[in-house]
Amino acid sequence: MASRKTLNAKNLEALGAPRLAELLLEISAGDAVAKRHLRLALADSVGPAEVAREVRKRLTTIGKSRSFAGWEKKGALIQDLETQLDAIVERIASTDPSLGLELLWRFMGLARSIFERCDDSSGRIGDVFYFARQKLGPLAEAANPAPEKLADQTYDALVANDYGQYDGVIEILAPALGEQGLSHLKQRMLALADTPVRRPPEAEREVIGYGMGGPVYADEMAERSRRITVELALKDIADAQGDVDAYIAQYDEATRRVPKIAADIARRLIAAGRAQEALDTIEVAEHRQRGWPDFDWEDARIAALDALGRGDEVQAARWSVFEWTLSAPHLKAYLKRLDDDLDAEEQALDQARRHPDVLQALAFLKHWPDLDRAARLVIERADEIDGDVYEILSPAAEALASRSPLAATLLLRAMIDFTLDKARAKRYKHAARHLEECARLAPAIDDYRGFETHADYDARIRDTHRRKPSFYRLIA
Repeated sequence: MASRKTLNAKNLEALGAPRLAELLLEISAGDAVAKRHLRLALADSVGPAEVAREVRKRLTTIGKSRSFAGWEKKGALIQDLETQLDAIVERIASTDPSLGLELLWRFMGLARSIFERCDDSSGRIGDVFYFARQKLGPLAEAANPAPEKLADQTYDALVANDYGQYDGVIEILAPALGEQGLSHLKQRMLALADTPVRRPPEAEREVIGYGMGGPVYADEMAERSRRITVELALKDIADAQGDVDAYIAQYDEATRRVPKIAADIARRLIAAGRAQEALDTIEVAEHRQRGWPDFDWEDARIAALDALGRGDEVQAARWSVFEWTLSAPHLKAYLKRLDDDLDAEEQALDQARRHPDVLQALAFLKHWPDLDRAARLVIERADEIDGDVYEILSPAAEALASRSPLAATLLLRAMIDFTLDKARAKRYKHAARHLEECARLAPAIDDYRGFETHADYDARIRDTHRRKPSFYRLIA
């Protein structure tokens, strides 16, 4: 049986309301956050309208504040914002969606002033407004405002989106906006597109910074912001309306040849049942055949071919991407179309072992996983391994230790040799640890396959690098 002194709800209830009230007042003395919680609780006992009055008053106060919120104040500010947001979403909107929506818009309107007086490098404040933004959609559907009024509010939000607090708001609000609201918003954005920012006389232009090309003027930045706002909004509206052609119209012909943009357009055309146009869009894109591939472009092309029923070309494209990049997803898709043919998988894994980039091959085989082939790769191509790439070698050595202690040892030696040959002093402690691991693995190695035994390697390392005292002390 729990003690009557244990801090739990049942024991606190036994104190009685008068004593609890005294304790709450005592605890909240000098604690502004606690006091606001108590005021909201009292307002909640009266009704949603009273809670709304308290929230509105607090949002006004937060909006008027101009003091910088450093790290010592930021936590309290975030807690305050979360308290007000919780009151809006949970207490007010649940009984009065229209009032809740009004206050949520007002809450979102605080973002600009708060970001201007806070360092949000941790992203915690951004998370609060992200959560609030996501609530706009369901709350707008519940409140069912006039579509054009909601469109106007969305427009005002987008032209004030200085910190990305309204990113994606069109998609979020699309169900509530409906066709009427989306059309109204589109017309407002088209009007904005036809209204360039006025350039003042040269003597009156405000310089807000300097770049490679000279001074940066406020009117130039405002004009750039206007164009970007319009372009992004019209693309989002086109997506919400399912109008692929309107989406494509936001790009000029040259921009449509950029692989990632061509891929975005192609995916939308495929979804609209226009697979041939999607393939044509992909084919004319300026896809570079050298260097690392653009996976968006590759996947969009594969999707277009698949939608056209050109299965052989789909498989050829998947194999080509795998052969070039050792992409596991493309190999899995390739094998799945072959009903997971084991012979085909074996051929593919042998292909991976022969890949020109030994570290890329090692990473692939380790993650597939095929540790036996990974071990063979290391032993056969040890002289190609770059010991600098510890982010691949270290986990691979750990994975291979029990399966092939020789392969694991060769990877550890590669990292040791690189560290010492290049005199990377900051890595000496890791090199010493790797040498200890080699010693631990040595008894499990029956055949060194022509490589130095651990005793020979250890002796050579100690002799060759005896003039590196900071390392030598670690292994002495």
